[in-house]
Amino acid sequence: MKSNYTEQEKYLKAQQILRRTRLFYLHLVGYIIVVLLILLNFYVLEDGPYKNTITALNLSILWAWTVVIIIHGVDVYRRRRSFFKRSWEDKKTEEYLKTQNKAEDNLWE
Repeated sequence: MKSNYTEQEKYLKAQQILRRTRLFYLHLVGYIIVVLLILLNFYVLEDGPYKNTITALNLSILWAWTVVIIIHGVDVYRRRRSFFKRSWEDKKTEEYLKTQNKAEDNLWE
């Protein structure tokens, strides 16, 4: 019964990771669409009394949302996988020891 609970727990954690990744991709798509619309706005914007205000507003939105999307991406992928987990280090150490032992065995043959 214990293994079934851990399997269910792993399944729920995997679902949560996939949900967070999907939400990040939706956030990224929305960001790209808004950036394209703001770039179009820069292209269409004509000289007028509010040009500097509109430009400042657009640039502040771009800057703030870029920071938020970077933080969101780092949060999603930091939790998703870590390249240097303890199990990875143990596995690489074992591989290194095996290759060293094999090299020492082959030295005297």
